[in-house]
Amino acid sequence: MSDPVVEKIQRHPKYQELRARRNPLGVVLTILMLVVYFGYIGLIAFDKAFLAKPIGAGVTTLGVPIGMGVILFTIAITVYYVRIANNKFDALTEEILKDVTK
Repeated sequence: MSDPVVEKIQRHPKYQELRARRNPLGVVLTILMLVVYFGYIGLIAFDKAFLAKPIGAGVTTLGVPIGMGVILFTIAITVYYVRIANNKFDALTEEILKDVTK
């Protein structure tokens, strides 16, 4: 069984626009995150000597700031997605719901 409201939403042109804008962004950000994360894991697995190089005269190695970079990158792309979702996707969703529930 299908809900007529769901069918109206799926046929709505703004819903098609929302999907066309949201899905590619999600795919791109997912691919970027996977590359960064598995790149770091790859460094850990295959080039431990590079990550073990000390920074300056201290005991901190190069792996620590690179690992922190992975975390900061994750936060940055999350903030980016949330801003896009709040500013563009939510407005489109409200317009769709307003049109469909008339």
